[in-house]
Amino acid sequence: MIPHNDEFNPQTEEDLRRLEEDEEFRRRVRQEVRRIQSGDADEDIERDIAEEQSEREEAEAAEERERKRRSALTWQIFSGSILTSRHVAGNYHYLVVIAVMCLLSIMVMFWSLYTDSRYSRMERDVQLLRERSIRLQEELYRKTTHQAIREELARRGMDLQDPKTTKAVVED
Repeated sequence: MIPHNDEFNPQTEEDLRRLEEDEEFRRRVRQEVRRIQSGDADEDIERDIAEEQSEREEAEAAEERERKRRSALTWQIFSGSILTSRHVAGNYHYLVVIAVMCLLSIMVMFWSLYTDSRYSRMERDVQLLRERSIRLQEELYRKTTHQAIREELARRGMDLQDPKTTKAVVED
């Protein structure tokens, strides 16, 4: 607030701002005093107390849940808090890593055994299919030979006749 006239004002802008803040503070204090005297503040105070109580209860419930979680056997096993010796507890994480690696290696071993058995089964099935294919080819050959055709025609009462035209050789 800069004065518009040229007269000397002994109060600086900072003093004026401080006076305004002080006046605002006094106004709020008077308003709060009136509110307390009218009884409106008691309700707010009771509500604040109830909120604080509910927050405390929630914090205690969360702390209880955390304590129960930490007291669970599985958590104690994974965290190492089940151990009483501090020396062993310090190395517990390494032991857990070794156990996980052993478990992983066992899983990989069983997985490789499973895939090997599947591969062996498939190999055996392919071998059986090859043998069956060879038998079917032999049977087809047996049924399509000149002698087999002649016998089949004779059984049906038909004569095998040679073609009447002479054979011509086709050259490439």
